[in-house]
Amino acid sequence: MSPTGLLALIGNTPMVEITRIDTGLCRLFVKLECQNPGGSIKDRIGLSMISAAEDNGRLKPGGTIVEATAGNTGLGLALVAAAKGYRLILVVPDKMAREKIFHLRAMGAEVRLTRSDVGKGHPEYYQDMAERLARELPGALFINQFANPANPLAHETGTGPEILAQMDGDIDAMVCGVGSAGTITGLSHFFAKASPKTEMILADPVGSVLVDYITTGKFGEAGSWVVEGIGEDFIPPIADFSRVHKGYSISDADSCNTARDLLLKEGLLGGSSSGTLVAAALRYCREQTTPKRVCTFICDSGNKYLSKVYNDYWMIDQGFVVRETFGDLRDMITRRFDEGGTVTVGPDDKLAIAYARMKLYDVSQLPVMEGDRLVGLLDEWDLLKATQKAPRQFAEAVRTAMTQKIETVGLNTPLATLMDAFERGHVAIVVEGGRFYGLITRIDALNHLRRNVAL
Repeated sequence: MSPTGLLALIGNTPMVEITRIDTGLCRLFVKLECQNPGGSIKDRIGLSMISAAEDNGRLKPGGTIVEATAGNTGLGLALVAAAKGYRLILVVPDKMAREKIFHLRAMGAEVRLTRSDVGKGHPEYYQDMAERLARELPGALFINQFANPANPLAHETGTGPEILAQMDGDIDAMVCGVGSAGTITGLSHFFAKASPKTEMILADPVGSVLVDYITTGKFGEAGSWVVEGIGEDFIPPIADFSRVHKGYSISDADSCNTARDLLLKEGLLGGSSSGTLVAAALRYCREQTTPKRVCTFICDSGNKYLSKVYNDYWMIDQGFVVRETFGDLRDMITRRFDEGGTVTVGPDDKLAIAYARMKLYDVSQLPVMEGDRLVGLLDEWDLLKATQKAPRQFAEAVRTAMTQKIETVGLNTPLATLMDAFERGHVAIVVEGGRFYGLITRIDALNHLRRNVAL
């Protein structure tokens, strides 16, 4: 079927040059796949795979599509399924950004979350679970991006010709990531015929098995990574790595910080996998001893990662932002008061304001501050006690409900002492010499331990 309306906007995305980040002797160009109507490169394969299934009769009008996805293939499928009237069920690993989940559900997809800590062959592995669901639902189609030839075909016949035309027929290296392997396979097939000099370069998260496989032909057990949408613990059936010249393993920290640099220096709001691709492309560029023209992708929009990559506190919790260390409890406080990170309320603010801040910032307790002086603490229980009998109490001042007798700890208090507070359901309130530094919650303590213990 020919695309109509919004679907006609898939593809023909713009190409821009990186000009404010050091690319060595090379010129680096990025193709803005985030400009597709569904926000990612996966719109291309969503349309291609559904169209192929219609053409070969595997997908009937009003049918059901089932797929395993890290999010973006699901969004591409949701865009096309909504336009064509299909039911869509997606199995998504639970490490995915919540923006993607919200987006998928808003587009009408049925999302089934499953574990992200299990490998292929486990019944809760997202691909195995999707395949099982498709078998159990009468007439459902498991579209299976990992083994579907319409996936790489979308890039061989669409993405590749666009890139070569935009690069004026002159491209020395193409840097790709691998999720389903459709992009790198399709582009490899295209460039083998249309531009044999073009080297295919793999960008892969640390923990994925693919660089080892390309380098040695073998691979061991996969690790874990936070970058979404690329990296694998197996070799996808559609993968053709025969023309891949070299691979780079990129750490999560490098991926996320490169994505942030792209926004800060180039104005490009890309996702975590875009950070991986650009980080690998930059390494390739800086290694070259002669000028080359290199291309990679901004695979999707960073709007889907605002709660992760572009959230300073998430980056701190992950250990991806290096902070000054003090050797005391300041190192455990994620949202420090002296840095403007602590969400607070004033004693004369209304309880309705306190409630709104708890909801907005997803916190369950608020320090009550008069200037720089801590005068109390208001938590959810205090607020509930004050308002449960008379909702009009939301108009009362915070001072009428806050706890004034608060236990504080000094900067050099040992973790064992904090554990006593946590066991009683309290947070640790850090005050030294009358100066308030911030709160330590159980999750803050866990994040601190996780950052400082090698697994």
